[in-house]
Amino acid sequence: MSGLGPLSSFKRNPALRFAALVGPGAAFIVVSLLLPLLSIVVFSFWRTESYELHADWNLDNYRTLLGEAAYRIFFLRSLVTAVLVTLICVVCGWPVAYFIARHGGRYRLLLVLALAAPFFTGAILRITALQGLLGPIGLINMALGMVGLGPVEALMYTQLASGLALVYLFIPFMVTAIYLSLVNFNFELLEVAKINGAKPWRAFIEITWPLNWLGTAIGMILVFIPCLANALTPRFLGGPDATSFGMSLAQQFGETGTWALGSAMGVAMFGASLLVILCLKPTIRLKRSGFTGAMTP
Repeated sequence: MSGLGPLSSFKRNPALRFAALVGPGAAFIVVSLLLPLLSIVVFSFWRTESYELHADWNLDNYRTLLGEAAYRIFFLRSLVTAVLVTLICVVCGWPVAYFIARHGGRYRLLLVLALAAPFFTGAILRITALQGLLGPIGLINMALGMVGLGPVEALMYTQLASGLALVYLFIPFMVTAIYLSLVNFNFELLEVAKINGAKPWRAFIEITWPLNWLGTAIGMILVFIPCLANALTPRFLGGPDATSFGMSLAQQFGETGTWALGSAMGVAMFGASLLVILCLKPTIRLKRSGFTGAMTP
């Protein structure tokens, strides 16, 4: 009977049951996420010599990032590209998500799965497919040649090509986030607005958009952060004039072996991503989006 003591106390103590339930997941997050991030922060204050890290605490890596024009250009280029790609994904993703949510009917799940179809293959394969579409002898330029037009050089190895590829790669995130918000949206509100004389565009601006802003904000975060850090797309499609901050960061951990500088670049990128999230946070009103925080029985 004495052996049942710890078990019975465990059953009677909600705090112990909660710790047993949450503990493994929390430990996994700490070990696999927080500790690696902490190590990157620590390495950013060290120095690299002959491909080896040395615990020489200093701010030289951050001075390099701020002092050398190349890194500033790479960062601003990546930042502007991420903002533009995010805005394009919002503009293009909203109509698609709205159509699926309101008119998809019993095929809504199939349409959402069709959006995820490109993710059944690797990112490199998808980028290679874009090369076959946008390249000098790709399908688009071949079609232009058949009608007597010259090739469009801007479609390959340019910032335009890199931007188009980023939109292609990440717009499913935007559509999915907006769609999941619209699934619980009461479209009868739009009919009420129509009866009261509101035009479709006004009903969208004053009802649909604000009540589904949470999904849009989540989609913006899901698109902006990977765009800012993306290294594969500018490497395969961007050309020498489209070198991104993420591409330069990958070189620090690869060819050049300057891990300390790469860690400082990672910290700067994480800071920029965190700043975007903090800027979006005040605009989110959970109660306005239909979330009350109350548990339903």
